Amino acid sequence: MTDALAPPTHVLHEIVETLSPLRRNPGSQGEREAAEWIARRLREAGADARIEAEEVASTFYLPVGVHSALSAAAGAASLLGARRLGALAGAAVAAGLWEDLTGGSRRPLRRLLPKATVRNVVAEAGDRDAARTLVLVAHHDAARTSFIFDDTLPRALIDHFPAVVDRLDRWPPLMGLVFLAPALVAAGSLAGRRGMVATGTAMSAASAAVMADMGTNEVVPGANDNLSAVAVLVRIAEALRDDPVENVRVLLVSTGAEEANQEGMLAFARRHFAELPKETTTFLALEMLGSGELVVVEGEGFLRMYNYPEPFRDELAAAAADAGVHVRRGLRTTYASDALIPRRAGYQCGMLCSVNEYLLPREYHKPTDTPDRLDWDCVADGARLVEALIRRFG
Repeated sequence: MTDALAPPTHVLHEIVETLSPLRRNPGSQGEREAAEWIARRLREAGADARIEAEEVASTFYLPVGVHSALSAAAGAASLLGARRLGALAGAAVAAGLWEDLTGGSRRPLRRLLPKATVRNVVAEAGDRDAARTLVLVAHHDAARTSFIFDDTLPRALIDHFPAVVDRLDRWPPLMGLVFLAPALVAAGSLAGRRGMVATGTAMSAASAAVMADMGTNEVVPGANDNLSAVAVLVRIAEALRDDPVENVRVLLVSTGAEEANQEGMLAFARRHFAELPKETTTFLALEMLGSGELVVVEGEGFLRMYNYPEPFRDELAAAAADAGVHVRRGLRTTYASDALIPRRAGYQCGMLCSVNEYLLPREYHKPTDTPDRLDWDCVADGARLVEALIRRFG
């Protein structure tokens, strides 16, 4: 190991504090400015960086909200006697939500929705001629807040029953309720169960209302989610410039539409997966690294749990040991990150994130996700772990 494994925290502060004031929802002026700044900063750090502009459906709330509204309309039609229409429409909505929420690439409804230009930053470092490639993925866009992100209930549960922390490996998949609603409409319409249809209709209307609330709320600063990871990308570029590594090519990728259900990563996949052999390419998504305790995530998924390949999870844990960094094992997340796209494509991949004492990311999708709330030691440990991983690969 080298002295480069002790990252100067001023570099991490610089990235987060510079970019967090920008309003960075996908496809916005702030997201574009952030991408341009990150690309310039990566070049200063010795990487070959470029911006790739992509036309995508640039929101999370609009596709989910439209799906849910269509499901509510289907349920209403079924209750008024059009059961066949209710069954067909409910099934179509459920299928569309499944595709959208599990990292699928088809997403038919999104093709009909307004598009925006987002920017992915792609930089190359390490040994450019190496056969093995490690792709480090962060995202520089930021989400909108909503009342749905209030964490009072999980905090109260653990405050009153602290032993739950030792038994919990994931929080309940709340997006499962969004998918369940049109499934109930379809099944209830098919079986002639008015109560089931009414329940699914009410749930769909509630989901649509939550998405409408999200769409009218402010864009959060996103210091933890996910400028903390962008900062690590820059730090890694500097470390590889100052202390080069052989036998591993490193791609540093910051996507511009992770908060639009991985639309930025899907665009990266369309451009680059064909030139990245599965046998020699590994992906690591970096997410929310400033919460307090680093986590080698075992698996993720809104609706279906996609476990990461065990050998790479173990490799991450070994890199943490090399760097003298503590990581937690055994946790899965019922959210979805950019790692889901290479996971579904069959790559070796994984995700490194962090949680607080409630097993939640700190200030998740809240206006209070500001630089002063970060655990900077945790971010620095993330950078040390990632550099140790690269040097293990080399």
